[in-house]
Amino acid sequence: MQGTLSFLGDLDQNNNREWFQANKSRYTDAHLEMISFTEKLIEEMSRYDVLEARSARQSLFRIYRDVRFSKNKRPYKNNWGGFLKRAGAERRGGYYFQIGPKESFVMGGFFGPNAQDLLHIRNQLAMDPEPLRDVLASAGFKEMFGKLLGNQVKIAPRGFPKDHENIDLLRFKQYKVRHDFTASEVRAVDFPSTMATSFAAMLPFFDVMTEYLTTDLNGESLL
Repeated sequence: MQGTLSFLGDLDQNNNREWFQANKSRYTDAHLEMISFTEKLIEEMSRYDVLEARSARQSLFRIYRDVRFSKNKRPYKNNWGGFLKRAGAERRGGYYFQIGPKESFVMGGFFGPNAQDLLHIRNQLAMDPEPLRDVLASAGFKEMFGKLLGNQVKIAPRGFPKDHENIDLLRFKQYKVRHDFTASEVRAVDFPSTMATSFAAMLPFFDVMTEYLTTDLNGESLL
């Protein structure tokens, strides 16, 4: 990934169309390197999970920024990101990865659940939080991810008392986890395997959240 990191680092310092056009061949080489990396990542992930059938190229986000409604007018991202979606209604959640000169990491979870799903998750957590708490308290989860992340409401979501015993979980509007990589890890030949292992560590979390989303409050399947 050295070529990609070098290009992205220089782009971060020269984020303008003139420099980008003059270095278009470096962009092309970095893009091809990212496609190759993502192909290997998808192959590694097939050992752990079932993903939607998308190519490596389709799984990567464009490096071009939409600046029309942004105060930040820098035309390019200083990182490369991608998303792998789990396949089927019985597998909820998705995997995001980002590689850049300043930070490289993976995230997974439920980044923007719709209102119906969010309410269902909260109702499940209000009644039976222990499956999720067990995952969050596990040594493997803490070592890889630390803690649950996501935007939260300030006091309590509508319909739930602010002194609810599970208010710490109910306040979340997103449910996601993150693991960061060192620069040496990113440059290593086996980085696709390293990243896939980090993604695989999310599966207990995904299993619990999928169970919440695919069953009613009596534990009966909604599928």
